[in-house]
Amino acid sequence: MTNELQIGKQTITGSDILPLLSNYLLLPSLKREVLIDQAIADIECTPEELNSAYQQFCQRYQISSEASLQTWMTHYSITSQQLKTVVARYAKIEKFKQVAWGQTLEAYFFNRKGQFDKVIYSLLRVQDAGAAQEFYFRIQAGEQSFSELAREHSQGPESRTGGVVGPLTVSALHPTMAKILSRSQPGQLRTPTQIDQWFVLLRLEKFMPAELDESMRYRLLNEQFDQWLENQLQTLSAPVNTSTAPATAY
Repeated sequence: MTNELQIGKQTITGSDILPLLSNYLLLPSLKREVLIDQAIADIECTPEELNSAYQQFCQRYQISSEASLQTWMTHYSITSQQLKTVVARYAKIEKFKQVAWGQTLEAYFFNRKGQFDKVIYSLLRVQDAGAAQEFYFRIQAGEQSFSELAREHSQGPESRTGGVVGPLTVSALHPTMAKILSRSQPGQLRTPTQIDQWFVLLRLEKFMPAELDESMRYRLLNEQFDQWLENQLQTLSAPVNTSTAPATAY
């Protein structure tokens, strides 16, 4: 097998690789993948796990037929045997995540659950405190609905939806809004509150607690994996001499 790669009019040799990776800012990506390979070196997968990994792999890359598979392989310039290696690596990575963090995932989820809970709420915001107080009393007295007043007077994009916002994760909200809504019951109208330059009326419509379902498990395993990998990369602080360093150093 040749150690040269022809791209257009340029011939790239093995000695060109590290300088090119450095010039294109791709060395961190290479280090990342090598660190992953080192971590999964001892992971073994069953045929069932490999088959499941292949199905997930096809979904990830939107491979739905033999023709699309061939197109994908051509794009990445890999053979059928190399594809098996790619899928096996994918399976090992997923199993590594389960082995490393699967047993503690439930505790990790409940420690972070408040960041994943979602809410649907009604919002009316104006820059005049007196107007906000007046609108509050109108809603309380049943003179006008929250939706009607929000459409007519709210000074944000929520006016287009009658004040209804969400669902949004609680962690995505302004801290003051998150605090108010987390202490509210559905349907409870809160008194006007100043948040930055606004005077806001809030009403919780629906609280949607996060669940540790498959989607959440996948998200949290990836989150912990990425955190672990970032820590590993930070330990590789020694500068790289791209002109003389051997490829096996990475």
